[in-house]
Amino acid sequence: MLEALVFHPFWCLGAQRKGMVIAMSKQVWKGSALVAPVPPALVSCGTLEAPNVLTVAWTGMLQSQPPKTYISVRPERYSHGLITESREFVINLPTAALVRAIDYCGVRSGRDESKFEAMHLTALAASQVSCPLVGESPVNLECRVTDIVKLGGSHDMFIADIVAVNVDEELLDEKGRLRLAKAGLCTYAHGEYFALGKKIGDFGFSVKKKKKKRPSGNGSNGNNGGNAPAGNNGNGGGSEGGNNGGTHQNQ
Repeated sequence: MLEALVFHPFWCLGAQRKGMVIAMSKQVWKGSALVAPVPPALVSCGTLEAPNVLTVAWTGMLQSQPPKTYISVRPERYSHGLITESREFVINLPTAALVRAIDYCGVRSGRDESKFEAMHLTALAASQVSCPLVGESPVNLECRVTDIVKLGGSHDMFIADIVAVNVDEELLDEKGRLRLAKAGLCTYAHGEYFALGKKIGDFGFSVKKKKKKRPSGNGSNGNNGGNAPAGNNGNGGGSEGGNNGGTHQNQ
């Protein structure tokens, strides 16, 4: 419980909690695009015969079901016209191995050259849209535009349905489950690229109940005690695993 609260233009919080002083010095800046980290996604558009690709950091999920995403693109970009005309694009997830291509495709224009050729990228046919996939990306999201929103500033937003997902078979385990940690994904924060680091948790771990230990009793009591917890653990494990897994997939 906070017992004291002191505000200062450059002191966001000064408080005493149970004998401990908490002080965080912060400066207040004007509003800016400082959301980080973000995915420096390779977005492909155009056609298989004339493929184009650009790097887009302003992208993400809008809803889970049906899956809907967006990208925001400057109207003066060459790709803006291609996507507006075809109303299709592919989001190709970025990896550390692709970081040079990711950077290049964000600073060069498809008006002047084929970035697929310059970066030795492979254009593959998609299953549901006419624009190509980037073959070197481990996961490709085929998208069909439903709305184009004029934001009244630097970018227009293309809202799209995700109509198909292509996944490298190397990322699947023996049960066919996606192991995305094996993809070597990268991220972007404040002008710098980073490879994703070590795993620090699973979705829902903060509320997941610990499994009960099986009693080690002997005789009839031990058998009864052993059977009951085993059943509870089996049901609990199935419920928690199913719910967490399902929620994680939806997220």
